[in-house]
Amino acid sequence: MSKDTTVYTHGHHESVLRSHSWRTAKNSAAYLLPYLKPNMTLLDVGCGPGTITADFAALLSEGQVTGLEVPNSDILDKARANAAQHGLTNLTFVSGDANALPFADDTFDVVHAHQVLQHVGDPVQMLKEMRRVTKPGGIVATRETDFSGMVWYPDVPGMDDWRRGYLKVARANGGEPDAGRRLHVWAKAAGFARENLTLSAGTWCYYTPEERAWWSGLWADRTLSSNFASTAIRHGIYDEEGLKRVAETWRKWGAEEDGWFTLIHGQMIARV
Repeated sequence: MSKDTTVYTHGHHESVLRSHSWRTAKNSAAYLLPYLKPNMTLLDVGCGPGTITADFAALLSEGQVTGLEVPNSDILDKARANAAQHGLTNLTFVSGDANALPFADDTFDVVHAHQVLQHVGDPVQMLKEMRRVTKPGGIVATRETDFSGMVWYPDVPGMDDWRRGYLKVARANGGEPDAGRRLHVWAKAAGFARENLTLSAGTWCYYTPEERAWWSGLWADRTLSSNFASTAIRHGIYDEEGLKRVAETWRKWGAEEDGWFTLIHGQMIARV
């Protein structure tokens, strides 16, 4: 099987990990929590710095949790350090390809991915692999944002331009930034029966001064310094001055006293 050549739009710059490290099972996987039992085995595909993964391990205290990331010792070192800090002994991290998971068929009770399918070139193949390594009767759980569904206030000039530019960059990198609305379609193509799919939506909302400063600041920094910047320039979507304008737009929004920003996420529980 050929390796996915899609470029991860954000990369693992500090401004990206600032967001990823904020994520918990409660704020990012609440839709899945009612299905979990303490003795389950769980695979977290695209675990990043492992904060959600660590929460799963704490909840599945009698089970075993595995976090998987593309080969990148730095990000996996952060995940392992986070697990050690919390004293978790039922959690391991491995490198691997989500399109060809390094596990036998029917290995896990639950296979989870958060904000991963939007960044891969073949989300159907990834879902097929997630389904393959899940035990019969088990769960494949995914949550993906939908960039076209993001809403904000006030309508600061340049924010709509940011979204149009982001969509272009993400798609030029081989991904699909409006993944949230497509989960059920991809799942059916991957072999899941429609009656075995449970769909829902979740949100993140930022409106306090602290939240606005954090959210706008990380996007301003991400625009200028993460993998987004280099790929945007390479694809001819932005030049350096254009990226600076986008970053300044984010800072202007963040300074708005009445600023409010909400992200919508598609969520799916797929029974195997």
